[in-house]
Amino acid sequence: MRILVCAGGTGGGIYPALAAVTELQALGVGTDDILWIGTKGEMEETLVPKAGLRLETIPGGPIVGVPLRTRARNAMRLARGIGAASGHVRRFRPNVMFMTGGYMAAPVAVAARRQGVPIVIYLPDVEPGSSIRFVVPMARRIACTTAGSAAFVPEEKMVVTGYPVRPEIRAARSLSRAEALAAFDLTAGRPTLFVFGGSRGARNINRALMASLPHLLAEAQVIHVSGTLTWPEVESNATTLPEELRAYYRPYPYLHEEMGPAFRAADLVLARAGASMLGECPAFGLPAVLVPLTFAWRYQKVNADYLTQHGAAVQLIDETLAETLLPTVRSLLFNQAKLSQMAAAATALDRPNAAVELARVILAEATPTARAASRLAQERTSC
Repeated sequence: MRILVCAGGTGGGIYPALAAVTELQALGVGTDDILWIGTKGEMEETLVPKAGLRLETIPGGPIVGVPLRTRARNAMRLARGIGAASGHVRRFRPNVMFMTGGYMAAPVAVAARRQGVPIVIYLPDVEPGSSIRFVVPMARRIACTTAGSAAFVPEEKMVVTGYPVRPEIRAARSLSRAEALAAFDLTAGRPTLFVFGGSRGARNINRALMASLPHLLAEAQVIHVSGTLTWPEVESNATTLPEELRAYYRPYPYLHEEMGPAFRAADLVLARAGASMLGECPAFGLPAVLVPLTFAWRYQKVNADYLTQHGAAVQLIDETLAETLLPTVRSLLFNQAKLSQMAAAATALDRPNAAVELARVILAEATPTARAASRLAQERTSC
């Protein structure tokens, strides 16, 4: 059984793909039977080899949300990427292609389709991005994080699996709250806010939080993952805090193995509304204050709307964040009844077996019968 994986771009697509691959291996798929196709300079170039998987890169670049000249140049690179992907598909001979989005998925899907390889999509966000929309007609099955995606994908292809939270993050659920707090040298006597904005960070969230810290730290404690872009600013600001307040503030540019304990230690999350929020906050039963990225097309807003409508989150906007962050966070952190209600709503959305369910969907479409059916359908379409 050979599986071709294409999950590039952000961690919201790469991490669930890695979680699914872990389950595929547990179900008997060998490491040598998995090939990941990506592009240079993206997250997968670090994360995939670290997971012990083979990575091949092909030409490509984003064509959405970039200047016209860049779009034209990247379109040519993606066209060349189809040829490169075709070579990898021909040599590897996969039984199925599994993708989660990212601009590289389109040329790889075209190459797989031309060679009769069944395609399985996993949709991390509620609403699909441009590459997934392009591939949907070619796909045999579309696994979705939530039932809310029914408005965007064909009913006959859709199956809801939930969001596959990374095993190392979900494992932190077994920690006691005291153990998780101890990992950050924090106390059990104060409510804990966990703030993050992805690997690069969220400038507006970071700056609004920094302005609020003197007030927040007088009553609460904060784990703050700033991302790399504004880390120098965050680090410098931390040195200006009075010593008695710094005792309750833990800033980091990025967390790796400690992300799970940070979720477990928290009473409330403040973050953007990427796909991982649909899985990680429910996994820990965590209420969230979400600030959808204004320029992230619509997908973050749709994710935030889903969690808000289910009672697991409240939303703020970038434009007024400086004024609304502190009162909103305080109104939740110190309202135990409201926090408990939101925590229960978040827990109800958790799908603890999402990675296993997704792996089984992939394997179900990787049978010789499915592959033959795909080739026959392609031949009929060509005629």
